[in-house]
Amino acid sequence: MYKYLYIYVLTAVFTVVGNQTFAVALAQLSGKVVDSETGNVLQGATISIPDLRITVTSNQSGTFTFRNVPSKGRFLVEVSYIGYENHTQVLDLGSNEPVTFQLKPTAIETQEVVVTGTVSSGSNKRNSTSVSIVGKDELLAPSTNLIDALAKVPGVSQVTTGPSISKPVIRGLSYNRVVTIDNGIKQEGQQWGDEHGIEIDQFKANRVEILKGAASLMYGSDALGGVINLLEPLPVPEGEISGEFSSNYATNNGLTASSVMLAGNENGFVWRGRGTYKNAYSFKTPTGYFPNSGFNETDFSGLLGLNKSWGYTHLNFSTFRNNIGFYEPEFDGDGNYVDEDGELFSHDEFKSHSLAYPKQDIRHYKVSLNNNLILGNGNLKLDLAYQKNQRRELEDGPDPSLFFNLDTYTGDARYYLGQYNNWEPVIGVSTEIGHSDNRGEEYLIPAYDTYGIGGFVYLKKNWEQSTFNVGLRYDFRKNVGKALEDEGEQIFEAFHNQFSNVSGALGFTHQFSETLNFKANVGSAFRAPNPAELGSNGIHEGTFRYEIGNADLKPERSYQIDAELAYSGKIVNASINLYNNYIHDYIYASFNGEYKPDEDGKDTPVYHYGQVNANLYGAEASLIIHPVSFIHFENTFGYTHAENTTLDRPLSFIPAATLRNELRYEPKIPHLQEPFVSVGIANYFKQNRVDEEFETPTDGYTLLNASIGTTIFAGKQPLKIYVSGNNLLNKKYYDALSRFKPGRLDQTDPTLGIYNPGRNITFGVYVPFVIKHG
Repeated sequence: MYKYLYIYVLTAVFTVVGNQTFAVALAQLSGKVVDSETGNVLQGATISIPDLRITVTSNQSGTFTFRNVPSKGRFLVEVSYIGYENHTQVLDLGSNEPVTFQLKPTAIETQEVVVTGTVSSGSNKRNSTSVSIVGKDELLAPSTNLIDALAKVPGVSQVTTGPSISKPVIRGLSYNRVVTIDNGIKQEGQQWGDEHGIEIDQFKANRVEILKGAASLMYGSDALGGVINLLEPLPVPEGEISGEFSSNYATNNGLTASSVMLAGNENGFVWRGRGTYKNAYSFKTPTGYFPNSGFNETDFSGLLGLNKSWGYTHLNFSTFRNNIGFYEPEFDGDGNYVDEDGELFSHDEFKSHSLAYPKQDIRHYKVSLNNNLILGNGNLKLDLAYQKNQRRELEDGPDPSLFFNLDTYTGDARYYLGQYNNWEPVIGVSTEIGHSDNRGEEYLIPAYDTYGIGGFVYLKKNWEQSTFNVGLRYDFRKNVGKALEDEGEQIFEAFHNQFSNVSGALGFTHQFSETLNFKANVGSAFRAPNPAELGSNGIHEGTFRYEIGNADLKPERSYQIDAELAYSGKIVNASINLYNNYIHDYIYASFNGEYKPDEDGKDTPVYHYGQVNANLYGAEASLIIHPVSFIHFENTFGYTHAENTTLDRPLSFIPAATLRNELRYEPKIPHLQEPFVSVGIANYFKQNRVDEEFETPTDGYTLLNASIGTTIFAGKQPLKIYVSGNNLLNKKYYDALSRFKPGRLDQTDPTLGIYNPGRNITFGVYVPFVIKHG
C-alpha cells in the first residue's frame, strides 16, 4: 500500500513540474564582483543561490549571469572568493537590475555563512539556532569516517567502537536524540544501537551544518540534541563537466580511502556520480594491534535532475556497504590476545585485509526525489524518499545470527509564502512510515511498524539589525510491536503505543555592529520511545548486556535555552555559547544486580529500560587570532555537565571537557598555492562524572598532532597534497566515549580495556578537475 501511495505522490509531483514548466516566466540575474577597497574585479568568484541549487563563476571582467531564473520571488544569494569575506544578500530575481557585489578582504579563513538546514535559509548571523559549519577542506582532513571528521567541532563528540564505527554526540546527547539529514532526507538506520554507525559516504558531503540544541520544530521526534545536516555540492555551472579525485593512506591500520566524482550541467539537465572505496586492517594501539578490527566499505551515489525557471527536481540514489570485523578479547596466561583455538595471532593476521568471523555486514540503500517548485510569489520544497537498511551480525559463517531489515518511507513538504513587509511565513508537513522485521536466528528487538506525521507553522521577521522568529509544531507517532514465540517460549509480547506532542521555538538575533553579533533561542522538543526501548528482550552483543524493554515508556520532553555572543574582527574572531537542556522522562537502562547466562554459560548483566529526569548544561567557546596574515592561532573549548536529577548521579557516556589549540603557518612561496604547516594539541580533561552502572572514569590526556600541505600545479592542473600526523607521541589513553574502554566498576570479569589508536600518519591527495568549461 505504501509503495502505491508514493508512486501516486511522485506522479503528482511530475505533473506539477510539467505544468510549472510553462507557467513561470523567465528572467536573468547578472552583475559584477569587485574588491570593496580597490574596486578591482574578481575573476573566479563563486556566486550561488542555495535554495535554487544553481551556481555560476565570475569571468575575466568580474561579471556573471544567471539565465532562466524565476521572474518572481526573493532568494538569498551567496558570494565567495578566497581571501575575502563571504557575502550574502537577499535579491528580488524579477527586478532585472544588474547588481554589484563588493567583497571585503580578510586575513581570517573564509567562514561559511549561509545556513540551509533551518526552516528558513539565511545568514548564520541572522539565524537564532546555534550552528557550526564544516567546509570541504575540513572534511578532507584525515579521518576514518564522517563523524570522526566532525568531532573536532566544539560541542560535538563521538561514541566509538574502534576506528570504523562512530555515533555523533551533540552536547552530551546521541543515538535517537540526534538526527542526521542527508540532502534533505532524515537518515533511518537503526540509530538505537551502540555499535551502529552512520551509513553515509564521508566523501559525498561538500559541507556539513551542525545544528546544536532542540530542533523538533522542523524535524519532529528525535531532534532533542541537534541535527547533522549533510549537503552535497551544488550542480556545476551550466555547460560545465567537472569532478574530483581524492585518496589517502593511513599508517596505523593501513587504511586506504579513495573517491572519484564526476558532474555535469547541460542546459539545466544536471547529473553527478560518485564512487568510494575504503579498506583497513586491524588498528594498532600503543601496546599492539587489536585483532580482527579491520573494515572495508564500498559506496556509490548519483544524481539526475532538472534546474529550470520553475525551480528544480533532483533524483538522488545511493548505496552503502560496510563490512566490519569484531573480536571479544580472549587472553593467554601472559595477557596476549588469542584466537578461538587459544593460539596467538600472527603478524600477518593483524595486517590482513580479509575479515574473520565474527563480523558485521551493513547495507543501506536510498532513493530520494528533492524538489523546489516556484508557485506564485512563494515556493514549495518537497522531499520524498525510500530507504532500506540491512544489518547482519555474522558469528561463524555467512548465515547471519542477527539480521535486522528496516524499510522506511519519508515525505516532507514546506511551502514558503514569500516575504511580506520583511515577514517570512512558512508552513510544513512531514510523514514517516517504517517497517522492520527479523530475518536471523537470534532476536534482540521485535519486528515492528512505526508511523509518524507532523505539521508546523513558522514566522520570521527581519529588521535592519535584528530578526525574530517563532514556530509551533504538532506531531503524532504510533509504534506497533509484534509478538513472537520460539519453540513455545514467548520471546516478545505485542505492544501498541501512540504519542502526540506540541513543540515550539522562539528565537532572536541582533547585530550590535558589523563585528559584534548576539543570538538566543528557546525551544521545546520531544522524542518518542524507539522499538528497542519498548520491546527488547535479548543479549545485545555490541553492549555486552541483556536488555529488557518497557512497553509503558512515555515520550521524552526537552526544554532548552541557549545564547551566543560572537565577535569577528580583522585580527580576532571569538565566540561564547551557553546552553541548558532539561529533559523530562529521559529514557535510560539500569542494572539491578540481575544476571542471565549467555549461550556459553557466561553471566550477562541484565538492564531494564526506565525513565528519569535529566539536566544537561555547558559551554562552547572559540578564539581565533591572526596577528599577521600568515599566522593562524585557533583555540576551541567545549564542556557538558549532565545530571540524572531523579537519582542524583551523573548520566552515562558524557564527553570529557576538551580544549584544542592549533598554530598554523601559511607562508608565501612562489609556485605553491596555500602552503601551510600546522601543529596542534588536543587536551582532554578527566571524566570522573560517570554512571558506575555503565562505565569507569577516564584520566585526562594530551595528544600532539601536526600537518603540512600545499597545492602544486602540473601545467594548469592543481593537486592538493598533504601529510598529517595524529597522536604523534603514541600516547596510551582511553577516550571517555570509547566503547572499548574498561567496563563497569563492579565488573568482575572485564572483557574490554583496549586503548584508543596510537600514532597515525596520513598521506593524502585531492585533485579537482574540469573537463569542459561552461
